[in-house]
Amino acid sequence: MIVVSDYHPGWPERFEDLRQRLAPHVAGLAVSIEHVGSTAVPGCAAKPIIDLDIVVSEESVMPELVSRLAGQGYRHEGDLGIRGREAFQAPPASSGHHLYAVVAGSKPHLDHVLLRGYLRQRPDEVRRYSALKVALAHRFPADSEGRAAYSAAKSALVEELVAKSYAAWAAGASGREADRTGW
Repeated sequence: MIVVSDYHPGWPERFEDLRQRLAPHVAGLAVSIEHVGSTAVPGCAAKPIIDLDIVVSEESVMPELVSRLAGQGYRHEGDLGIRGREAFQAPPASSGHHLYAVVAGSKPHLDHVLLRGYLRQRPDEVRRYSALKVALAHRFPADSEGRAAYSAAKSALVEELVAKSYAAWAAGASGREADRTGW
């Protein structure tokens, strides 16, 4: 069975520890290091694995970033089918986390931060998403096939929530523009 836990208030602290360990090694390349994924959303059930995005200003710095992370024991896995997002396997002795590199403002970056922001503002959607993840975790084994099936089974809801997060962001952007122009 796949492990999906209730939200744990220690997850932000685990993220901060990881961020502080990574920051010196990506200095001068990273614009920010973001806590993304379900562990970044208070109240959301999640696999107890911290997701981090190293956000860079432009694609041209990715080779240097890959090299620096390799020097810290991370293995570059490519985009894993998500164009514009580079994935890294954590060193074996490292605490459970997934590390990604994205360009600021790119679709993969916005997908992560807009969904996180949307869910942080909508406890009803968090409950809905959490309930689905818990139910699916009980349905699938914790092997590679089970994890792939779990991800596929929740993808329709994730896509719906991402679309809603973009719509909310666009509505907010329109509202901010109206505020600026006096409309």
